[in-house]
Amino acid sequence: MARCLIVLSAACGVGKSTLKNAISESGLLPDFVCADVDEVGINWWDYAGKPHQSRYTADCLEKALEFSEGKHLLFTACLTPFDFLDTVTLPDSVTLAGYIGMTCADAEVRRRLLARPPERRSGEESFFLSQIEYNGWIRGHGELHGLHFDNTDMTVEEAARRVADYARATVSALPDHQ
Repeated sequence: MARCLIVLSAACGVGKSTLKNAISESGLLPDFVCADVDEVGINWWDYAGKPHQSRYTADCLEKALEFSEGKHLLFTACLTPFDFLDTVTLPDSVTLAGYIGMTCADAEVRRRLLARPPERRSGEESFFLSQIEYNGWIRGHGELHGLHFDNTDMTVEEAARRVADYARATVSALPDHQ
């Protein structure tokens, strides 16, 4: 049976890490390892503006798949389906089972980014605007995601259940997972 990969994509400040932690701690997806692009030990700033910049996503995913130790993987990152499909070649043992787009209100993105510690480098106006623009792109392209939802008025637990329900249903619908 192939391992399944589900990618949860959202702009910075929308709640990917918070949601990933809630799912991991709740046991909602016991057959999955949840990993965030920020925790695989690879720093974006080591890639930014360098000839190997395009390898960042693939290298992060490769590390996350190592961490998953044969389980399915819920991978959270800031990347569009196009960016993912154009830059990543999955091993034969892994099936891209689903893609989730998560958004929230633009004012909430700004509030959440301002609440981050300074070392996260997310307090600049240009950074706010880039994340709000990306948040809008995901919102406007919901049809590219197997699941798209706005978490502005949801509790973390509600959002975690929505993602877990989608992940379980997606994996169980695959022919080799019946």
